[in-house]
Amino acid sequence: MLSDVQLIGTTGSRPGAMGFLTDTTLCIGCKACEVACKQWNQLPMDNFGWTGHSYDHTGDLGATTWRHVAFIERLDGADGQRVDVMPPFQSHWLMMSDVCKHCVRAGCLEACPTGAIIRTEFDTVVIQQEICNGCGYCVPACPFGVPELSLFDGKAHKCTLCYDRVTAGLEPACAKACPTDSIQFGPVEHLLERARQRVADLHARGVTSAYIYGDRAVGGTHGIDGLNALFILTAEPEVYNLPAAPELPQDKVGRAFLSTLGAALALGVAAVAALRRL
Repeated sequence: MLSDVQLIGTTGSRPGAMGFLTDTTLCIGCKACEVACKQWNQLPMDNFGWTGHSYDHTGDLGATTWRHVAFIERLDGADGQRVDVMPPFQSHWLMMSDVCKHCVRAGCLEACPTGAIIRTEFDTVVIQQEICNGCGYCVPACPFGVPELSLFDGKAHKCTLCYDRVTAGLEPACAKACPTDSIQFGPVEHLLERARQRVADLHARGVTSAYIYGDRAVGGTHGIDGLNALFILTAEPEVYNLPAAPELPQDKVGRAFLSTLGAALALGVAAVAALRRL
């Protein structure tokens, strides 16, 4: 078994796995990836109203939003006011283009009772719409909250990593449209090496908070064994609405059963003791 230190910068991705590397230090929040995703996959538009907590109108990933650029306003001053000194590659905003993580061990795939969710030859995770019956089991099984049931057809939807484009030898629409190369596509083993080098470069340039999210140490925790969509972050995962130590819900069933059994036994003992006093 690998130690905690050995887990850093490694994933359990299968040979030939393809994926994303999203470098948040290069994201400018233009949302070209969101638009390209919607155009290529013919997804309907999102809400045009204010969310009430951000300038971002999209809000979150969903059945019709397979790429989502989060706008995270930084108010780091002790008094909650705008700070006037920032580290390199940082502004008063953090931008991150979120997407399905195509987990090495995917909770949605394990929970699907119909076989609608499959792992492709690229090691990506895809929902086959002609088989999905809309049961929704995949929704709570994802620790990242990615799949969502559509209000239009009642089926679960999420990123396919542009399976049709990748099959044709093209990169996914979001990566193709990104003007800063914040989103990069390729073999996961190459992306991971690129991410390690980028983090080392950022550290050398003063951004010592940079790290990889999606390796076995951070993001690919609790048996998920890594992600095929990696991220370079400069703040805690929770700041980007990502779980610090995601865990597959089905792995909690045993502990929940034992807790329930223990509670039942305790209640039984208490009931017997109470009856003896009568």
